[in-house]
Amino acid sequence: MRDHWRLGALLVALACFVLPSLAGLGVAASADDETSEDEGSEQPVGSREEFRFTDPRITESSGLVVADGYVVTTNDSGDAARIYTVDPDTGDTVGTTTYADGATDVEALAPAGNREVWVADIGANAAPRRTVSVTRVPFGPGDEQVDAPSYDLVYPDNRSRDAESLLIEPGTGRLFVLTKEVFGGALYRAPAELSEDGTNRLERTGDQRLVGIATDAAFFPDGDHVVVRDYSQAVFYTWPDLEQIGDVVLPEQPQGEAIAVDAEDRVHISTEGQDSPVLFLTLPEELRTALNAPVRDGGPTIVETPEGFEPPEPDDEQGLTLGPGRVNWLVGGILGLVGLVLLVRALRPR
Repeated sequence: MRDHWRLGALLVALACFVLPSLAGLGVAASADDETSEDEGSEQPVGSREEFRFTDPRITESSGLVVADGYVVTTNDSGDAARIYTVDPDTGDTVGTTTYADGATDVEALAPAGNREVWVADIGANAAPRRTVSVTRVPFGPGDEQVDAPSYDLVYPDNRSRDAESLLIEPGTGRLFVLTKEVFGGALYRAPAELSEDGTNRLERTGDQRLVGIATDAAFFPDGDHVVVRDYSQAVFYTWPDLEQIGDVVLPEQPQGEAIAVDAEDRVHISTEGQDSPVLFLTLPEELRTALNAPVRDGGPTIVETPEGFEPPEPDDEQGLTLGPGRVNWLVGGILGLVGLVLLVRALRPR
């Protein structure tokens, strides 16, 4: 009887470890989304190294834009508020743009046109944040410090969320933030016109969950498709209905953080680490065919916020609550701790 108890405790302990780990991989995009093999799950993807960042200051490439013959990147939290313009032929930094006195947790870039990028200070690694921000910053050769327009964003339910993905819709220029959550990220839309005064309220677009632990995302130039990546895979969706059309296993990287799609529909990825490479992906032909297929017209479903909602003041930290992303991590940590206790008890000699 005692041996049966030890075996049962061991199985429960293993489940407590395995389940949070599977959630962390972000394999399940949504509760009602089942991906079968004929939909392109885990297709092989080819890659080649385009160049390596030679600048010793680039140690945590967390955002990537490929435009106008340059590659633009930014470091994760901890760096100054600046972006790096890189020559893809050599990997050398040819320009830096400093745009503010400081940054909290910069996590993503998105193309803004006119040789500019959106810089997304949207992470919440260190502590909960009442507001996040986006800043429109010029890039190109030469070093300069600019007074760039910055816009504060607030989630509709007044909760802090961690996010590492910023998307800009081709044609409309509308910004979208995808949160980084264990059981799938939620997509939020920024107002069509952003105001530098006060806060800009984000809107939740439907109840669908995309890739869990999303580290970056990007639109394709046609505006009909988006790609979202985590640390090990990239998932492709139609827009605006967000129907999954395929996914690929990405090349192994130390900590894959960024993905970009250039004007010719080519997909590029980067990773954290000094002297890290930027890779060009060769997608499977079946996925390429799906990406070239037409999609239906429409727009994302917007979840209405309660009538009379007032965005909080940026400096008011009272009543700040955890978002679902941090709750998921907390649940995973508790399960892991329970699993550790049960494992020790099960293996203890009796």
